[in-house]
Formats: sequence, C-alpha cells, structure tokens
Amino acid sequence: MIGYTTVGTNQMAQAVAFYDELFKEVGVQRLIDFGERGMAWGPSWDKPSFAVLRPYDGQSATVGNGSMVALTFGTREAVNAMHAKAIALGGRDEGAPGLREGNFYAAYFRDLDGNKLCAFTIIPG
Repeated sequence: MIGYTTVGTNQMAQAVAFYDELFKEVGVQRLIDFGERGMAWGPSWDKPSFAVLRPYDGQSATVGNGSMVALTFGTREAVNAMHAKAIALGGRDEGAPGLREGNFYAAYFRDLDGNKLCAFTIIPG
C-alpha cells in the first residue's frame, strides 16, 4: 500500500549525508536525485521508497508531533544496526532496540532535523 514516504529538512547536505550513511548499513541505495529539492532512497524501484525534501511551499521544514515513518527490515541485526548507526551519525535515541508487543521488534530514533523514525521487524513464531 505505501508507495513512498517523505520527511522535511532545512539542512539538505547534512540530511543527505545522514541518510546515505544510515541506509548503507542495510544495502539501501539512492533512487532519485531531485537536485536542490531532495533525495530518495529505496531497495529497488518496485518497493516503497523514502525521501528527504525541502518543503514544496518554500517554508521551513517542521517536525510533526505524532508523525513517524516506520521502515521494515528482515532481521533484528538490521534493526540494531540502523539504530546504532543513526545515533553514531548524530541522531537521537527515542527507544532502544527490543521486543515491543508480541513479536514486534523495533528501535526508535530521530534524524538530524528531529523527524522520528522506527526501524522494525516481525520475529517469526
């Protein structure tokens, strides 16, 4: 159902560098370069993608209270790696990796602009 997600930034060069390094941890690559407007990453063209963009209306990007982008990965190790890399790159911890409800394994962090993200996987069984 999800085709793509976007978060805003006021510091494009730093945001692109953050996500290039973050997604490199799990083999996700750049898909679309929007020039000064932004960048999109994804595992392939037929899968949902993630973009960081300057707001279309020209106003400053702001963080939505209660807004979050959840990115799914196949293993606990990938979730752990995403969380650790985000923190190492200057992101903020919003919830260490671990089991939440049932078999939902997740980690939460904020990027350099304060956008909240979740890396998760479903543990079989």
